[in-house]
Amino acid sequence: MKKSIQTLLVTAAAVLTFLPQAYAGNLKIGVVPGAYADSIIAATKEAKAQGINVEVVEFTDWTTPNVALNAGDIDINYFQHQPFLDNAIQKQGFKLKSVGTGILANIGLYSLKHKKISEVPVNGKVGIANDPVNQGRGLLLLEKAGLIKLKPGVGFLGTLDDIVDNPKKLKFVEVEGPQLARITGDVDIAQGYPHFIVASKAFDPSSGLLYSGIEDLTFAIRFVVNEKKVNDPDVKKFIEIYQTSNAVKAEIHRAYSNDDRLYTLAWKK
Repeated sequence: MKKSIQTLLVTAAAVLTFLPQAYAGNLKIGVVPGAYADSIIAATKEAKAQGINVEVVEFTDWTTPNVALNAGDIDINYFQHQPFLDNAIQKQGFKLKSVGTGILANIGLYSLKHKKISEVPVNGKVGIANDPVNQGRGLLLLEKAGLIKLKPGVGFLGTLDDIVDNPKKLKFVEVEGPQLARITGDVDIAQGYPHFIVASKAFDPSSGLLYSGIEDLTFAIRFVVNEKKVNDPDVKKFIEIYQTSNAVKAEIHRAYSNDDRLYTLAWKK
């Protein structure tokens, strides 16, 4: 009996020693389809091995992930760049904060009807993002292509109302960014995001007629949390895992059609 008690005490001590190492923190991470979701999923296996269980929640729009995060329904979201976040905070009063850097995605101008930008006809249709900032990025690319001119100085905050010259009288079709790949065949030219094009399998993501520069780190995708979780150790650990994982890097490359012209690992810059 004495020996059994001693054995139990040793066993209990072993369990108590083991528990802190095996404790599994839990994170819910909101993403959108494509490279962002796929790369987060790639990180979850390594996170689990290091004591963090991750549930990936996929959204199909660019509004709900911030609403869910602000309400505490998820712990992190990973789909937006800093200007988009700043606009959401300003407009909606969200208590959100960026805590880490992810992928910097290039954007392009794509057409399934024309092989050159110069072939876009008078009264042609243009697909463009309907949200602030991303619409501005698309308009800047259209200006770079010589199709329109914007008011001086509006930059990525430009909207359709800031177009001051539209020589081809182009008509604009506004849709949410993730849906642009799906309507590209219905318009003459469209703003496009390579990772969404890969996810949709609609056409070749490397077939853009013109690309934005990937050196602009302003538009790197950010890990965003509720202000209450800024110092959460599981959040910090997961971001570290994501940024150092070879599996994540390989998945990002695959998600961008194995074309390193379409993205950069912004946290390395």
